[in-house]
Amino acid sequence: MHLKRRLATAGIALGVAAASTGAALTAQAEPADPSETVTWTVGDLTGPELAELDRLGFDVVRTRGGAHVLGDEAVAEELRALGHDPEFLDTVYKEVETTAQQEGTYYGGYRTVDAYEADLQELTAANPGLTRLHDIGDSWLKTQDQTQGHDVYAVCLTAIAAGDCETDPDSAKPRFSLIAQIHAREIATGEIAWRWMEKLVDGYGTDPAVTALLDTTEVWVVPIANPDGVDIVASGGDDPVLHRKNANDSNGDCGDRLGIDLNRNSGFEWGADSTNPCAETYQGPAAASEPETRAVEDWLRALHPDQRGEDPGDAAPADARDVFISLHSYGEYIIVPWGYTSDTAPNDAALRDLGAAMAESNGYFVGTNDDTVGYATSGTTDDFTYGEFGIASFTFEIGPGFGNCGGFFPAFSCVDDTLWPENEGALMTAAQAAAAPYAD
Repeated sequence: MHLKRRLATAGIALGVAAASTGAALTAQAEPADPSETVTWTVGDLTGPELAELDRLGFDVVRTRGGAHVLGDEAVAEELRALGHDPEFLDTVYKEVETTAQQEGTYYGGYRTVDAYEADLQELTAANPGLTRLHDIGDSWLKTQDQTQGHDVYAVCLTAIAAGDCETDPDSAKPRFSLIAQIHAREIATGEIAWRWMEKLVDGYGTDPAVTALLDTTEVWVVPIANPDGVDIVASGGDDPVLHRKNANDSNGDCGDRLGIDLNRNSGFEWGADSTNPCAETYQGPAAASEPETRAVEDWLRALHPDQRGEDPGDAAPADARDVFISLHSYGEYIIVPWGYTSDTAPNDAALRDLGAAMAESNGYFVGTNDDTVGYATSGTTDDFTYGEFGIASFTFEIGPGFGNCGGFFPAFSCVDDTLWPENEGALMTAAQAAAAPYAD
């Protein structure tokens, strides 16, 4: 076995200890290689200080009371020059077993977009009574040149009867919809979505819970909502590129920081995030400006009936149906609306109750942005699905922020050993609630 990197074991040991005790994180080591991109913690930041780091182009992952900043020792020196005190937390890149990788994979086994597309075709062709594959739109590169980029695909899974798996909000069955890798570098989320689909097709007829679910519910999955971005990530091979956004390079000269954050580009409550085209949270020039955003939003409009009034204070009725989850990483949170405001959603209690039921499987902390990450986000997909349709909507932040299974690039072995097992039951709970997520 060839191990490409040696982990910073002090940082990992710290992460394990903190995870088991709930203790605050304090860095205790420096990175072994000053030129390697690692995670630094920067604490006690004010809102304006965070905004300034974002404006200056730092790769900032906001946390409650501070931030993680990704970069090498030179980035840490820039932070110190600004008056901050960055401390080393953990490596970004984990151990990679290169000898066991298959064609169409990178970084130990994660699938490329082309491999996903081939696997989706194979999955649906092999299960015609349970699946339908839908092309819901184009990536940004494909809108510029039909020979480049990708289609955005959604898969419907159910025991198909007449009228099932159609893009019509007046469906006979309730629906659970899920998207993954809207942020390209959150690579474990696409694999979790894939294992969810495999569980359903493999379990139908043998697993009573899966069989009952697919007999009564449509499950819809977009495993890669940002395929151009994932191409950029995978282009690094065993050194995947830390690319979050799509591939739109028309909004300024940002070098390798090009693109628009698709989870800040939604048409619902858009406009309060970064206006810096080179920032990781750049919201785009207009609401729903990106083809990937429009593809996902149009698809969701075609699936889910409008069950909530126009006023922010209007609650969805107790008999409203359908559940939506957007998979992200990292933080071990189940986040409920709203994200754009500190006000709680009208269905807050019921959303938290369902979140708590899902957390019985994964142990994640349930709350709003204020309760979890500690900052507001505008133009997000889960605010769109709850705000426009009233469906029970959640963001999962999968995995911890440190350790071999933490951060944006967990070791591939963690998918099957940790991340999928801890979220398998949570996704089943969500899907089983689709008929009446707000019921007592």
